[in-house]
Amino acid sequence: MYKGTSASAGIGIGTAVIVEEAELVIRRETVEDEAAEVERFKGALDKTMKDTEALAADLATRVGEKEAEILQGHLMLLMDPMLTGEIENTISNEKICSEYAIEQVCSMYASVFASMEDELMQQRATDMNDIKARMQRVLLGLESVDIASLPAGSILVAKDLTPSMTAGINPANVTGIVTELGGKTSHSAILARALEIPAVVAVNDFMSHVKNGDQVVLDGSAGVVYVNPDADVAAEFAAKREKFLKDKKELEQYIGKPTITKDGVHVELVANIGKPEDVEKVLQYDGEGVGLFRTEFLFMDDRTAMPTEDEQFEAYKAVAEALKGKPVIIRTLDIGGDKEIPYMGLEKDENPFLGYRAIRLCLDRKDDIYKPQLRALLRASAYGNIKIMVPLVTCIDEYRAVKELAAELMAELDEKGIAYNKDIQIGIMVETAAASLIADIFAKEVDFFSIGTNDLTQYTMSVDRGNDKISYLYSTFNPAVLRSIKHIITCGREAGIMVGMCGEAASDPMMIPLLLAFGLNEFSMSASSILYSRKLITNFSTEELQAVADQAMSFATTKEVEEYMRAFIAGLE
Repeated sequence: MYKGTSASAGIGIGTAVIVEEAELVIRRETVEDEAAEVERFKGALDKTMKDTEALAADLATRVGEKEAEILQGHLMLLMDPMLTGEIENTISNEKICSEYAIEQVCSMYASVFASMEDELMQQRATDMNDIKARMQRVLLGLESVDIASLPAGSILVAKDLTPSMTAGINPANVTGIVTELGGKTSHSAILARALEIPAVVAVNDFMSHVKNGDQVVLDGSAGVVYVNPDADVAAEFAAKREKFLKDKKELEQYIGKPTITKDGVHVELVANIGKPEDVEKVLQYDGEGVGLFRTEFLFMDDRTAMPTEDEQFEAYKAVAEALKGKPVIIRTLDIGGDKEIPYMGLEKDENPFLGYRAIRLCLDRKDDIYKPQLRALLRASAYGNIKIMVPLVTCIDEYRAVKELAAELMAELDEKGIAYNKDIQIGIMVETAAASLIADIFAKEVDFFSIGTNDLTQYTMSVDRGNDKISYLYSTFNPAVLRSIKHIITCGREAGIMVGMCGEAASDPMMIPLLLAFGLNEFSMSASSILYSRKLITNFSTEELQAVADQAMSFATTKEVEEYMRAFIAGLE
């Protein structure tokens, strides 16, 4: 058995097909006619762009517009005049061949992206290396592996998969993916999930233990792979696959049903989104609204200037109208020193997660950033049930400042006769230890809470969740984090306000029973997790779960809590 990282759920059974691109050997060659060499580069750039457009169009038709946006991002990079201009200047000034100029410039950009704290920006490093290799292959006359024509029943095995390679996969023929590199949040993993192909990534040195034609079985949920399994293991995985497909089909019966526990407690199952287009998935999976609209993507999406108030208004309005009165919680800009946006002129903080970001940045730059966003949100509130959420709040003064600013903007809109929801709710994202400790104070003034468990865990445990050396400390099941969550929910419920959760824990099957027992009102998650979570919730009684929660809260260590909850969930199956 080989262990890796779960990237896409499901059971894959098939024959290993090893995919290896020919190694690119890029040498520094001097050219005499630099103008001709620039034209040679432009020809390769043009072909790469056309190939990418075709791949994106095909992916949009087969899978969806959202997934195609990954390749649209590649197009944006290829069209970036700074990138292409620098490559052309390098060819002209250094009189070197296109292949080497591309290597120099693209590798430099990729290194910058890879060094950034933000996960989204780190993905750009992979994208940059992808387009770099594709342009170089065109120049060298090398054909890429034709992944689209792999035989039926293939388990695709590779060192790594680039987004462009993954986009070309035919799910009818590929029953699973195993790679030595990659992570759960990589663009290739996102595409594998969209294509609904089971995938396990980061399987160390796997290619030295498998050859073409070997029989491979994998569990994309557990992150395990077997090569040439014995009859018992093969039969076990075949049975698991049947069960997985059957369970997936059965989840469709929960479409259109309310999310109510066995003892009649109603909760809301809503979705996290980053762009207006994501609403399609929310509707597909019968989400009851949006619990977190991350507005920073409107500011970051390969832009060279800030989105205007009208651009933001149209985006917020589109989501509100599509959801026809269902709640849409929109988080104001959560950006700062950890996310590089050149046009904003932000200095890089030494410690970005404790620095000048989110509400701190917005209140400091009211005129150019915050007022236009709040005005756009207020205007859009006339078209649906929009609620405003303020991130990274640590003291009541910050919330009051936002309320004052909103009141000022409402008065301006009234003067101009512009419609908006006069009763719009303004709540906070509870994601710091400070906000948790004074949750009772906040609950008396704010309209709702939404718990951001990713950062709440990070700040409570003083642990960088991206640091592998201390990742063992990063767990929402740590008693300190659980006590914090319970305290926040209790304070909100006692004050009569809605308490939701938009961190990853909201869709964790081991966490859901505890959250129900604590009294959480709203669970916000990726749209694809909604139906399974609804099935789970409707089979629970909050009254019966009180004893489970009491027991979980009595443990002193994370391990004890996790083992207890794992056994509890396993006992339900």
